[in-house]
Amino acid sequence: MSLQVVIRSKRFGATDVLRDLAFQVARGEVLAVLGPSGVGKSTLLRILAGLDTAFDGQVRREGRLAMVFQEPTLMPWRSALDNLRLTTGVNAQQAEAALSRVGLAGKGALYPGQLSLGQQRRLSLARAYAAKPDILLLDEPFVSLDPALVADMLALTESVIAEQRPATVFVTHARAEADRLATRQMMLTAQASA
Repeated sequence: MSLQVVIRSKRFGATDVLRDLAFQVARGEVLAVLGPSGVGKSTLLRILAGLDTAFDGQVRREGRLAMVFQEPTLMPWRSALDNLRLTTGVNAQQAEAALSRVGLAGKGALYPGQLSLGQQRRLSLARAYAAKPDILLLDEPFVSLDPALVADMLALTESVIAEQRPATVFVTHARAEADRLATRQMMLTAQASA
């Protein structure tokens, strides 16, 4: 099992954000996490990635992890090619191939500030896929991309998951994306306050 999760409680101050969650994700599975804004979907991914450890519960991860955040987390002082190479260990030829696969062929020398937001998102996807992770966490990776590009990136993500078979947790607001990518879905709902 690549990912085993038990979250009894995650609080911000007096507010319970996540409560009584337990699930597993095996290699090759894709769990889509849906729910309204502010319900804790991104918080859940940060816990799964080990970036937020202030919760009651435990997360067991096996293998290499890659995460695509809602906002691209790129090194602005490094070229697109270097953003791929430094974080994944791939060589220049593999990095160029990864850029080409997300529609960024010939953009390797550009810096993140020279790329549109959509191109930065695709660079973030390329970086995660090039890492060949055992666990892949995706936090609304297609938000703000135009519909044609979303279709392309969904197809790419499907092929990467089929080839590499990571245990994938995918946060989205788009039911169609979840229906297309996920082997199963989990809905997070807000708790009514007393």
